[in-house]
Amino acid sequence: MKIAIIIPAHNEELFIHLTLDSLVQQSLAATQIVVVDDNSTDRTFEIASSYSTSLPIKVVRTSSSAENIPGSKVIQAFNFGLSQIDLADFDIICKYDADLIFPSNYLEQIATRFYAIPTGKKEGKTIGMVAGHCTILKEGHWEIENQNNPDHIRGALKAYRRECFQQIGGLQPSIGWDTVDEMLARFYGWTVVTIPELHVKHLKPTGAAYNAKSKYLQGEAFYKMRYGKLLTFITALKMAWNKKQFNLITDYLKGYQLAQKNNLAPLLTEEQGRFIRKYRWNGITSKLGFPSRN
Repeated sequence: MKIAIIIPAHNEELFIHLTLDSLVQQSLAATQIVVVDDNSTDRTFEIASSYSTSLPIKVVRTSSSAENIPGSKVIQAFNFGLSQIDLADFDIICKYDADLIFPSNYLEQIATRFYAIPTGKKEGKTIGMVAGHCTILKEGHWEIENQNNPDHIRGALKAYRRECFQQIGGLQPSIGWDTVDEMLARFYGWTVVTIPELHVKHLKPTGAAYNAKSKYLQGEAFYKMRYGKLLTFITALKMAWNKKQFNLITDYLKGYQLAQKNNLAPLLTEEQGRFIRKYRWNGITSKLGFPSRN
């Protein structure tokens, strides 16, 4: 399989060499790597460019706001990187962060999964997204990064079959993009696969650089994904419990209300919204021991 990796990067001089070193060491090499230096003020561009003799790498510059706005900034940079390649030349499209350390067999493992036929399927080419799990360093030990659903692929670590990527319409520069992509993949009949034993070191935990202005954006995402008020409340409660930050409930609900008041455009059609609500409710009821909703 031909693999394209696009790495948006903003002021990553402390980490990007570790990411690129781990890509040099892969047992299955990437076909093309594009690093998008997004308005960096440090040595990100120079460090990435120094790998031109050891990786099939292209380093480009783009300029966006210096403010780290969840969803918008990173996907705009990713989409700029995407414009630098011919999508038809590749089988797998990856969006990776610039602060990851991959095990040496990572690309080989995900490529192998893309070839596999999921349980219950009678034909191949049904696996649309694959990833391992992010780990973060806590008290000297690498632990799985906290997340609400074990079948969720973190935004730092996305890999798509090209046909799936095209069918979902690529990635949307909005908060919630890294849930929308998975739900649209499932909506169109693709399988999303995570590999529990395949661990990637995530050097900066998700959201570490977000500022105070971002606190309402998760609630905005729930509105844009057509969760509805009750599902938003339950999800906010669960996320706050997992993070042990109960003020998040108020923040998320406030964000939902502001998005509703401002009549923001949804990221999904009504039919897709019904699908995502059903999927989420089935996840909730199955954990409580109730049958799935048809």
